[in-house]
Amino acid sequence: MSLVSVLIPVTMLLVGCGVWAFFWAVGTGQFDDLDIPGWEILVDDKSDAVAADTAPPALDPDDPA
Repeated sequence: MSLVSVLIPVTMLLVGCGVWAFFWAVGTGQFDDLDIPGWEILVDDKSDAVAADTAPPALDPDDPA
């Protein structure tokens, strides 16, 4: 029983750290642009960097087409 009294606070601390890290990542913009970094890896040189800005728009789940 004493092991449970140690594991529960440790688990709550780890969960709290995970929740804090998630909200920190959202607050600092880590999830703002998920598409462009995937397209940038396909660009060979810096002169083609403009082409990365013309990536197709993300699919809208509300769009029936």
